[in-house]
Amino acid sequence: MKGRENLKKEKLEPMLIGCLKNYNKQQFFKDLIAGIIVAVIALPLSIALALASGVGPNEGIYTAIVAGFLISLFGGSRVQIAGPTAAFATIVAGIVATDGLDGLMMATIFAGIILLVMGFLRLGSLIRFIPYTITTGFTAGIAMTIIIGQLKDFLGLTYPAGTKTIETLDKLKAVIANSHTLNTQALIVGIICVIILVAWPLVPRIGEVVPGSLIAVFAGIFMVKGLHLHVNTIGDLYTIKSGLPTFHVPVLHFNEMNHIISNGATIAILAAIESLLSCVVADSMINSHHRSNTELIAQGIGNIGSALFGGIPATGAIARTAANIKNGGRTPIAGMIHAVVLVLVLIILMPYASLIPMPTIAAILFLVAYNMCGYKTFIHLIKTAPKSDIFVLVVTFALTVCFDLVMAIAVGMVISCLLLMKRLADETSVEGWVYYDPETDPDDIELKHVPDNVRVYEISGPMFFGAADAITSITLEENTKVLVIRMRAVPALDASAMHSLEDFTKGCLKKGVKLVFSHVNEQPRKTMKKAGFIDLVGEELFLDHIDEALEKAKEIA
Repeated sequence: MKGRENLKKEKLEPMLIGCLKNYNKQQFFKDLIAGIIVAVIALPLSIALALASGVGPNEGIYTAIVAGFLISLFGGSRVQIAGPTAAFATIVAGIVATDGLDGLMMATIFAGIILLVMGFLRLGSLIRFIPYTITTGFTAGIAMTIIIGQLKDFLGLTYPAGTKTIETLDKLKAVIANSHTLNTQALIVGIICVIILVAWPLVPRIGEVVPGSLIAVFAGIFMVKGLHLHVNTIGDLYTIKSGLPTFHVPVLHFNEMNHIISNGATIAILAAIESLLSCVVADSMINSHHRSNTELIAQGIGNIGSALFGGIPATGAIARTAANIKNGGRTPIAGMIHAVVLVLVLIILMPYASLIPMPTIAAILFLVAYNMCGYKTFIHLIKTAPKSDIFVLVVTFALTVCFDLVMAIAVGMVISCLLLMKRLADETSVEGWVYYDPETDPDDIELKHVPDNVRVYEISGPMFFGAADAITSITLEENTKVLVIRMRAVPALDASAMHSLEDFTKGCLKKGVKLVFSHVNEQPRKTMKKAGFIDLVGEELFLDHIDEALEKAKEIA
């Protein structure tokens, strides 16, 4: 009850309001430094993730600016940094390929509305009902899809016109089929950038301050332009603008509503999962507590704003949030500063992004995929988890890679629910008491005296549709006149089990056997009352204790 009361009392108030009450210059300076550093980290990542999502580099920056600012302004976390993330890359790329940018914008707006509704309905706590095996499976699956999607640019491959590369398996087939077009120079640039990304954080002091992705970008530009290598750059494939994002309302086509609704729901579910997981990680780092429902509302506002200003779906980014915390950011001001710094970069430095080599972008995304895949957790679960959980983990991972995230989560949840029901059904049992002659052990105070014409059965575990037929295991002897059913270990009773119990009871009454119930818990008793079962049996035959039930059985036997 205490947990429920805390949930009800959670304010739908942005964390910024509380943070400003005791805000001071010292904290502003820390937030300023953290915001600038996070912006430097976010710049190459936003561009790389936008390209992986099948849109241009500008869309990535627009997302980091608009969604990043709005989610920090209205969010329920003190330190959450939002923007484009790797989890959305494959989904967004698929939507853009089939429905275009307007279709993506409409889906993102619809996702934002769903997130707003979830927040106002206080559904933020529902995130805990998604099994850990499913989140681990689809996260590892998304990482794998990112790696496969970047092989083309990392290897410098060339595809014939019309090559189908929407689905992950199509991309893998295209890589294999066109492996003979390998560009050695592109591969060398990519490998060197990977080495820089891995080794740079090990450099004392400066490696912790300056992000390795920025160094890799500079190194990649130097190699390609300085050595005149024949390697594709962003400018060779995309048009880059330096102006601010403009407001744009997408055109709604009602014949595309099915796509918009399904895609929007997918984006909303993933945004909710990832943002709240990021908040939980951040809480553990700063010993704080986020407001999950407020965060969902902010995610809704941020995604709607991002779509209306030319961006793509956004959510909380764990890596950028952690960087914010490590560099002293402790209020939403840091996230807002990060967005403002990106505006300045967009206006002044954006044209120079055209010089970034595509293998460098691929290398950055390889590292992003490595950091998000959680392979240690995946392997640990494979080694230690029950076989049923391992099955859910592997199926979710495989479906994410081979099909899409929607199917992976849907199938994973269905399998998890079925396995849970089987476990619960296995825990439900109906056992009759073993009868002893009192003269054999007259001193055993644990033994209850049961009249000859009375039988006692004890039900343990939840009675639900998966275990509804358990009641049929009760057998009646010819001399049985009263049946005592003890239900102290039954926490719940559903309509299916109630129906089975009613049928069984009516059969007993036809045979002249009366039923007495002992210790029926609150939820089962309410279900019985609502179904009219208590009136059928008789209120006086529901007793609180087994001793009382045995006395009543003795009276009516």
